[in-house]
Amino acid sequence: MTRTVADLVGSTLAELGVGHAFGVVGSGNFAVTNALRAAGVPFTAARHEGGAASMADGYGRLGELPPVLTLHQGCGLTNAVTGIGEAAKSRTPMLVLAADTAGATVNSNFRIDQDALVASVGAVPERVHSAASAVADVVRAYRTAVHGRRTVVLNLPLDVQGAPAPDDARTPELTAPLPVRPARRAVEDLAALIEAAERPVFVAGRGGRTAGPEISALAAASGALLATSAVANGLFRGEEFDLGISGGFSAPLTAELIAGADLVVGWGCALNMWTMRHGSLIGPSARVVQVDDDLAALGAHRPVDLGVHGDCAATAADVLDALGTKATGYRTAEVAARLAEARWWNDTPTPDVSTDEQIDPRAFSRGLDALLPAERVVAIDSGNFMGYPSTYLRVPDENGFCFTQAFQSIGLGLASGIGAALAQPHRLAVVGTGDGGFWMGISELETIVRLGIPMLVAVYDDAAYGAEVHHFGDGSHGTPDLGTVTFPDADIAAVARGYGARGVTVRTEADLAEVAAWAADPRGVMVVDAKIASDGGAWWLQEAFKGH
Repeated sequence: MTRTVADLVGSTLAELGVGHAFGVVGSGNFAVTNALRAAGVPFTAARHEGGAASMADGYGRLGELPPVLTLHQGCGLTNAVTGIGEAAKSRTPMLVLAADTAGATVNSNFRIDQDALVASVGAVPERVHSAASAVADVVRAYRTAVHGRRTVVLNLPLDVQGAPAPDDARTPELTAPLPVRPARRAVEDLAALIEAAERPVFVAGRGGRTAGPEISALAAASGALLATSAVANGLFRGEEFDLGISGGFSAPLTAELIAGADLVVGWGCALNMWTMRHGSLIGPSARVVQVDDDLAALGAHRPVDLGVHGDCAATAADVLDALGTKATGYRTAEVAARLAEARWWNDTPTPDVSTDEQIDPRAFSRGLDALLPAERVVAIDSGNFMGYPSTYLRVPDENGFCFTQAFQSIGLGLASGIGAALAQPHRLAVVGTGDGGFWMGISELETIVRLGIPMLVAVYDDAAYGAEVHHFGDGSHGTPDLGTVTFPDADIAAVARGYGARGVTVRTEADLAEVAAWAADPRGVMVVDAKIASDGGAWWLQEAFKGH
């Protein structure tokens, strides 16, 4: 049988190194998907292209190798575009193999401008142009995805896919580019600012996730406290001076300490409105520094006193070498004692708004955290509820947290949790979602049941699109009709059982007993329908709506 370009694309990607493929297979991507499988790449069939995209995104955030998403031309791509947009905005290294109509097929109902579509959501459009250029085209797309940390859509026209592959096609060996080394003057300037600071705080973001040891060593020498953006949650877990997430999810004590800093250094972190609470976590006299290997990122979200163009690990190591005497800085015995007592929301007293029929989401989250094993990977959907699992369900490190919030779309949590589970198979997968997001992504409940992977799905069920209820129903918009965003109560646990999962309804803390029994020996999928009491609008919600 003649080897085709589709076969060549699949085998080339397998040789370059990809971790897992996801997709919904139609006629346009049938051959290339089977070529990946034949070359040894694991494949998970999703129930919807949107779910497949989020699975790939979740895997790409936490896996060692990039994922592949395979799609039918036209409608297969449009079904996946929200997940692709989330991945692109999050700079997830990910390859999308999208079939495309043949060049001469101008009247196909599947024909759309795929390049323009994917570019519009921030992904990089690429194309396999011919049989002769196929390997070079695939390598170019792979380099951009992996070394450029981008989501790349490689369009595969059907006529090119079906063409015979060249007999002499060879996959070249790739070497990673050298890290961007900061200029000596920038290193000296940053070292001087650190030495002059009395209360420095380092905030690591997505770009600092691979530089944890170097940033931590510099912080120890300079007396800096350590925090992260939400997407890097867990990076400094176990450190005595770890503040956890900076921003709207900060506990009261950690927010106080960040706001009290006289120097804030962002490591691969945008220091945007979410991470800095619209600037309220930066004191009026604080100096601000941003370190990033993407020159365009420096100062993109707020003015900085010093922008350092450099790889985070290399920059931290160079600054450590340039520092003088080790400083105590913010790392005092008093700060250590306060953090040991009230670092987490779990340890922070809050009112209990539970009733006989509905559980306080904080009490539910606190109870869940105590029941589940420490070795977990937590994926978060979007919605009014999202702060609770993000802050109360503590994770062991930065590879234990999947936060798909760049596009702020609900409905991505369950699917991204499947991808995260496959990327971290030694950990218990936990998904935190609202009822709105759960219903939107429910088709993939069948996928995780079929895979047989243990997973707990915690549904924060207020029978509403809670963010809109609290935003428009807070009295500042008159007396609006909320009928468009509220729904009858539904038995989510029963629906879950219909999919083959276990399901339990939680209205009180006593109802967590069944969850505890499952958590002691997790098998299969457990869906927890937590009927949550109104929180009057989550504490972070007002911050979120400032950015709309």
